[in-house]
Amino acid sequence: MRYLLRRLLVLLLTGWTALTINFVLPRLMPGNPAEVMLARFQGKLNPTALAALTIEFGLHTHQSLLAQYAAYWGHMLTGDFGLSLTYYPSSVGQMLAQAFPWTLGLVGFSTVLAFAAGTALGVMAAWRRGSRLDGVLMPVSLFLNSMPYFWFALLILYVFAFVLGWFPVSGGMSLTHHVAGWAGWLSLIQHAALPAATITVTAMGGWILTMRNNMVAVLGEDFVKFARAKGLPDRWVEYRYAARNAILPNFTGFAMALGFVVGGALLTEIVFSYPGLGYLLYEAVLNLDYPLMQAIFLFIALAVLIANFLADVAYVLLDPRVRTEGNP
Repeated sequence: MRYLLRRLLVLLLTGWTALTINFVLPRLMPGNPAEVMLARFQGKLNPTALAALTIEFGLHTHQSLLAQYAAYWGHMLTGDFGLSLTYYPSSVGQMLAQAFPWTLGLVGFSTVLAFAAGTALGVMAAWRRGSRLDGVLMPVSLFLNSMPYFWFALLILYVFAFVLGWFPVSGGMSLTHHVAGWAGWLSLIQHAALPAATITVTAMGGWILTMRNNMVAVLGEDFVKFARAKGLPDRWVEYRYAARNAILPNFTGFAMALGFVVGGALLTEIVFSYPGLGYLLYEAVLNLDYPLMQAIFLFIALAVLIANFLADVAYVLLDPRVRTEGNP
C-alpha cells in the first residue's frame, strides 16, 4: 500500500507539472492564435477583426498571469480546449473526439498485438536457445528493431497498394460505405491493414529481443533450477516460473507504449493519410494550430503518466516482493 501511495503522489505531482508546463509554453511563443488566424487570410480580413478573434479564442491577455492560470485549470477540468485554427470554427474537443477512435483502434490494437506476439516468440526463443528457431528469430528481430518504420510503411504501401492494388492507398474508410454495415467494416479493415502491419511488424522485433534477454537471465536463477530438479513439466517451468518473472521488466515499456497510443503513430498515419491523432498533430504543426497542439501534447503526457501508474499496480499484483517492500 505504501508503494502505491508513493506512486500515486508522484503521478499527481508529475501531472500538475505537465499541466503547468502546458500552460506556460504557449505563452512564451511570439504572437497568439488570433494573430495567426488573421495572417492566414493574407489581408482578406479587416485588422479590426483581431479584437473579435481574441475574444473568440478566449485570449484574455489583459488578465494577470495568475488569473489566466486559474481560468486555464477551469477549462482543463471541463474539457474546454478552445477553438482549432486549422478546422475553425470547430472546437479542439470536437476534433479530438473525431480522431481518437481511429488512433485507438489502429495503434492500440497493433501495440497490444506486437507486445503479445513478440513476448511469446521471445519466450520460445529463450527456452530453445541455440535451436533453429532461435537462430532465425534473432537476426530477424534485430533487423526489424533497427528498421525505420516509415521506410517499411512506404515499402508495403508501394508493393501492396500501388503495384498489386490489394489495399487502399490512403484514408480510414471508403466514403461510399457506412460503418454500421458489413461493407463498412470490411472497408475499415482494408484501410487499416497496412498501417497496422507496419506498427506490429516493426515493434515486434524489440519485444522479441527484450523478452528473450530477460528470459535467458531468469533461466539461470536458482528457483528455476530447483523447479527443474523437482521434476516439474517443462511447459510448467517455462511459463509458470521463468516467463512469469521475465515479463515483469517489460511492463514498464509496454505501459509507455500504451501511453503513446494517444499520440498516434505520427509518421505511419502521415504515410497512409490515416485520420488519427498523429495525422491531426501533423496538420496542427503545419498550420501553427497552438490550441490543438497543446491539447494533443497534454493528452500524451497524461496518458503516459496514467499508463505508468497502472503498470505499477500490475507490479504489485504480480510481484510479491513489491508488496513487502519497506515492511519490517
